[in-house]
Amino acid sequence: MNLYTRALGYLVRREYSRQELERKLSRHEHTLDEIKNILDRLEQQKLLSDERAAEQILHARSRKYGSKRIRYELQMKGITDHLIEAAMKDFEQTEFSCARALWYKKFGGVSSTPAERGKQIRYLAGKGFPSEVISRVLCDTREIEN
Repeated sequence: MNLYTRALGYLVRREYSRQELERKLSRHEHTLDEIKNILDRLEQQKLLSDERAAEQILHARSRKYGSKRIRYELQMKGITDHLIEAAMKDFEQTEFSCARALWYKKFGGVSSTPAERGKQIRYLAGKGFPSEVISRVLCDTREIEN
């Protein structure tokens, strides 16, 4: 199978960033110049796009993870900072509602003990939500309960 066909096969399944696809293709015995030429050709044909890859990752992860986790994943996939900022701009406005929905699904209500509150904070932090969002989730729900 030639390299171009292999690259298209990967792209048919999902969006890849240029760096991800380069890494995946480099496992096969081809020179770096051949791989870069194929990637350039795919970009010129609009079949490979870091912007689309960032949007796809954001869409897939936005219901389960916070901005810190998603931002880290995008960086690991080789997405440039300006594309990350553009993709994250809209998400950060809905991040609170996502965090609150996850929190409510997992815990169902306000903590009654400091240990339980710590558990809730660690859960949301582990999902990649910033401390400001975690504080809002826990404070807003406390006000509702009182």
